[in-house]
Amino acid sequence: MTEPETLSVTIVDGYVDEPAHFGVPPYISTYPRYTAGALVDAGVPRERITYHTIDALREESGRWRDVEDADLMIYLGGMTVPGSYVGGTPAEPDEVRELAWVAEGTSLMGGPVKFGVGEENAGATETERQDLDFEFVAKGDVEAAAHDLVESGLEGFSNRMRDVREVTRWAREGAFVVEQHPNHPDYLICELETSRGCAYRCSFCTEPLYGDPDFRPPESVVGEVAALSDHGAAHFRLGRQADILAYGGDGEAPNPDALRELYGGIREAVPDLGTLHLDNMNPITVVEWPEKSREGIRIIAEHNTPGDTAAFGLESADPVVQEENNLNVTAEECLEAVRIVNEEAGWRPGGEKDTAPNFSPDATRRLPKLLPGINLLHGLQGEREETYERNMAFLERVFEEGLMLRRVNIRQVMAFSGTEMSETGAEIAHDHKKLFKRYKQRVREEIDNPMLKRVAPPGTVLPDVHLEYHQDGTTFGRQLGTYPLLVGIPGERELGTTADVAVVDHGYRSVTGVPYPLDLNAASMDELTAIPGLGRSRAGDVVVGRPYESVAEAAGVAGPDVDLERFATVRVPGRAD
Repeated sequence: MTEPETLSVTIVDGYVDEPAHFGVPPYISTYPRYTAGALVDAGVPRERITYHTIDALREESGRWRDVEDADLMIYLGGMTVPGSYVGGTPAEPDEVRELAWVAEGTSLMGGPVKFGVGEENAGATETERQDLDFEFVAKGDVEAAAHDLVESGLEGFSNRMRDVREVTRWAREGAFVVEQHPNHPDYLICELETSRGCAYRCSFCTEPLYGDPDFRPPESVVGEVAALSDHGAAHFRLGRQADILAYGGDGEAPNPDALRELYGGIREAVPDLGTLHLDNMNPITVVEWPEKSREGIRIIAEHNTPGDTAAFGLESADPVVQEENNLNVTAEECLEAVRIVNEEAGWRPGGEKDTAPNFSPDATRRLPKLLPGINLLHGLQGEREETYERNMAFLERVFEEGLMLRRVNIRQVMAFSGTEMSETGAEIAHDHKKLFKRYKQRVREEIDNPMLKRVAPPGTVLPDVHLEYHQDGTTFGRQLGTYPLLVGIPGERELGTTADVAVVDHGYRSVTGVPYPLDLNAASMDELTAIPGLGRSRAGDVVVGRPYESVAEAAGVAGPDVDLERFATVRVPGRAD
């Protein structure tokens, strides 16, 4: 029998993406952290546990030695709602097979419950588990499988789900692996699980496969956050739940006291908190229990960081589609929920509802604290041409009322075994392909672009934009958070650094920005030209007139219709600013 204290273990993160769980960088999911904690709980010393992302293995071939030499190699991955990614590329099946072939020790594979690694994008479309030549495949919680496999001396395990007491221990014990992530510490956001399961049974969703909601108590989540903070983490997302407002209650009604304890505890646990965002909020909760929901939303907005998004699963504004797919909220109810979130959390730091001290003078130019997002899903049973018009009409009503949405997420359904969806969804999506394309473009032009101008008007300041890649002479980056804006900055700036940025222009789902505050004595022509109202000709005049002693002096050159004060400063050599 293999003794735990002698084992060497390598964990390979191929990334996960679930309806309520992000794991592609800059996110790190719960899976590697909880698995590492389960191994420690079973007796494996921390120093004998190695963690690699699939991208790290691609970039540095020497890391494969850890895969080859480990007594136990664990692969974690599975994409149940795959998308487009910038920070990392999920593992492909051939890569996963190669891991199994290279590993000379015992190999274990696991990931999202009842889903595994399929033939496209390591779990993107095939929903039945395939072993891909691994010795063991976890069909329950992979962290429980890892724990029990070690305790058995690598002989086997029973497929089971872990309980709250176990995850409380494992979440704390496994926090150390974040230090081995390539993005640590500055560009890494930790997914936090507050619950699994859902009280509702929408036809297409995988979350009900976990059963009814099972909540972790506040002290369990806060203890995990404190442990992660001890290992250098400062960015967190409460993403792993079906409905944040239902936290700590009966699975449906809000429990403001539990939210206050959770959010207040996180704030106390991380003095240098960088990001605290969430994901899912059920609009039916907001309209069924409006007063408790308002209180809960106020608590969230008091403690979170700006730019937060509460994703609303409207899915369809068509009552026919709603009925045939067990959707739980109508378009009218969802609109009322959008109003309530705007009223209670749509303010900007430093604004009328803000009671926090020590905000900078630019605080009121930040993104709103918390806004709703709208998820629309196509290919559902009962979908018809009228469905697209009803969805568009809903979005138009939101905009016409002067409300704000942080994002509109439009995607096509995937059929998963274990859900009520069948291949019908794929057939509907195929039949409506041209209609879907025209509709999506219309949403981008008529809703997304003007809505983005409302949410992030020119001059909005986005602190700590992480610069990720260059394209066509522009540097692109994002802040850490839930659904962060893609920001394009003129010129090629050093990647891997951060910059404060002021918004100057808007695309459909991205913005153009200039470094903030922009030094008029050093700014490039492209940066100056991007300032609203300046243009290339007057930007040239500003360059010719340098250096300046003040912004006001430069403003005289730029003209009275250009608000340089909103974007710029001047730095004079030898003068302390």
